[in-house]
Amino acid sequence: MNALIVEDEDLSVRRLKKLLGEVAPDLEIAGVTDSIEGTVEWVETNRMARKPDPDLIFLDIELSDGQSFEIFNRTRVSSTIIFTTSYDEYALQAFKLNSIDYLLKPVHRDDLLRSLQKYENMKPQQPADSLSGIRKLLEDFQKKSAVEYRQRFLVKQGQKLLSVEVGEIAYFFTDDRYSFFMTESGQKLIVDFTMDELAEVLDPQRFFRINRGMMVTHKSIDKIDPYFGNRLALSLRPVHSKEALVSREKVGDFKVWMGK
Repeated sequence: MNALIVEDEDLSVRRLKKLLGEVAPDLEIAGVTDSIEGTVEWVETNRMARKPDPDLIFLDIELSDGQSFEIFNRTRVSSTIIFTTSYDEYALQAFKLNSIDYLLKPVHRDDLLRSLQKYENMKPQQPADSLSGIRKLLEDFQKKSAVEYRQRFLVKQGQKLLSVEVGEIAYFFTDDRYSFFMTESGQKLIVDFTMDELAEVLDPQRFFRINRGMMVTHKSIDKIDPYFGNRLALSLRPVHSKEALVSREKVGDFKVWMGK
């Protein structure tokens, strides 16, 4: 088995090589490239020399000359792709849905081992399965990049209308059948959106949906404590009247989001 590493950060290349040497000592590094242009040239030169395409490509998304998806528009790629990425939970979910594995930077040994094991299990499948997923993923990213996230909400306060900037909002929550947000100054205001609708119009870098009925911001979180059932309990500011719990299935993505 051999692999091509496409990565423009020297430190990341050295780390990946070191980890591969530990978890897959028989894997040969066929080459390292650091750009779209360089990768396309490497693939085509390798093919002209009648050498087989690498079994695996570890592919960084953001390269010095653009997003690595452009490689697939410029040359034929038949290798299995494992992305390396720092993207948010929505992008990671897209990888999962399209059966394309990813490694979140900085790459960790156990994650790399899991990816290689997944590759071994997928070997009987045709490369086209993976490539069709990549094309779908590219479409998803293009759609996401076209989204303009909401900057303010117009809400009722008594008999008047109030325009509230998104940056003033600490968190959103549901109470009975209605949605509200709490401002950093402690105002509780009703908003005419469902939680699902809010998830579509709010920037996921700023807001994280910890459960079906609550979305929080980084600055709203005062303390994080373990909670039974492999959940997390958040202490919020301003104080929330009910428990703010990160659901079990959200804990992993929440930790990633908190680290940004």
